[in-house]
Amino acid sequence: MFYETARNDHGLPHDPFKAIVAPRPIGWISSLSANGEINLAPYSYFNGVSSKPPCVMFASEGHKHSISNISETREFACSLATWDLREEMNATSAHVAHDVNEFELAGLEMAPSRLVKPPRVAASPCALECRLVKIVNLGGDDPELADRQIVIGKVVGIHIDEQFIRNGILDTAAMKPIARCGYRNYAVVLDQFEMIRPK
Repeated sequence: MFYETARNDHGLPHDPFKAIVAPRPIGWISSLSANGEINLAPYSYFNGVSSKPPCVMFASEGHKHSISNISETREFACSLATWDLREEMNATSAHVAHDVNEFELAGLEMAPSRLVKPPRVAASPCALECRLVKIVNLGGDDPELADRQIVIGKVVGIHIDEQFIRNGILDTAAMKPIARCGYRNYAVVLDQFEMIRPK
């Protein structure tokens, strides 16, 4: 099978693109507006883009509250979405008014960050405190990309629940992070395997 994305003539009931680029880590982004309004939202277009210095990115399809807040205050936090927090993460994906606090909506406790103002999810085993590097609008000459933004943040602080540090290594599988697949599907990391890079 082959189809042109501009024509979207795959003949399937749903576009398979997101099911191909999967699983995708979820950036559970918390931010504050200049007026102090709190926002918490999950983004499945999320990943690390640099290790030295550590940087992350997330992409937004549409100019959402997170984008507005981060544009104003230039800070955000990212909490790890896990199996134990899957229902709360999903609740924070609801489209609600700007003044609605999604922490309260999902019944989540906030924990203070140390170097940035936005709070983090207290129950999450890891959180990244970030300062804005750049917001890239994909626009250009393509009108379909006019309202698509990529946010790049430099990680300035990291919180880790020490129960998941074993033999000096962070045990990713023990935290059971979840990731987005296609359609309404998610995946959970339960196991890991090791491979050594060739020299």
